[in-house]
Amino acid sequence: MILELSTWQDIEAWLERSSTILIPIGSMEQHGPNGFIGTDAICPSVIAREAESSSSESMLVGPTFSVGCAQHHLGFPGTITLRPSTMIAAMVDWTESLVRHGFRRFYWFNGHGGNIATIDAAFSEIHAKRSFRSDGDKLPGLELKLVNWWDLPKVAGLCTQLYPVGHGSHATASEVSVTYAAYPDYRKTDVAMSPKVAPSGDFGDAWQYRERFADGRIGSDPSLSNAEDGRQLIELAAAQLRSDLAKFAG
Repeated sequence: MILELSTWQDIEAWLERSSTILIPIGSMEQHGPNGFIGTDAICPSVIAREAESSSSESMLVGPTFSVGCAQHHLGFPGTITLRPSTMIAAMVDWTESLVRHGFRRFYWFNGHGGNIATIDAAFSEIHAKRSFRSDGDKLPGLELKLVNWWDLPKVAGLCTQLYPVGHGSHATASEVSVTYAAYPDYRKTDVAMSPKVAPSGDFGDAWQYRERFADGRIGSDPSLSNAEDGRQLIELAAAQLRSDLAKFAG
């Protein structure tokens, strides 16, 4: 079931049998010369919907939290970011809105490494608000889980198999392939990479990032990306997601 395609009666009926929801979370940031700006939001969304559509057991997928923490990408046009404090506040509001209706188990399915620290901080904020209440022991239990799609079992192994050289850490061939499988009509096939494998290194703010990684890539060669690889990655990740979510839901 997809929350935004459901009625309120559908969700009320869901809550009679489950208190679990999966929320894809990503970012709107540059992904090199041939990657979509929405890559980090597209990947968890596409994988989650594949898992939902091919599942023999019901799962509920919430709307994608599509703008995350990407300040270091602001040197590239099109990037949109939240401050960490803004993202934490928004995640708290999303969670508390759903808790009010009876949701108790939140599986945040992430597509952007730059979100991890802030998601963890949001979890701490949510738990702290409950812990400071004198009647906190009387509140229903609350479970929050963060899973990065690339950390699902066997996914990293498939990435290494498909791209033994030049996979990199940003604008990777795997994530771009997933988006090409989802949106084949928008793929970029005539973009030259120079150098073929981008340099790697550290960065801090947006100015450092643009200066050190002029075309946006880090350690990657996304010219290797293709829709067939993306379909393999989506199917494998969706299968692993279904299994992990079922364990979390209990």
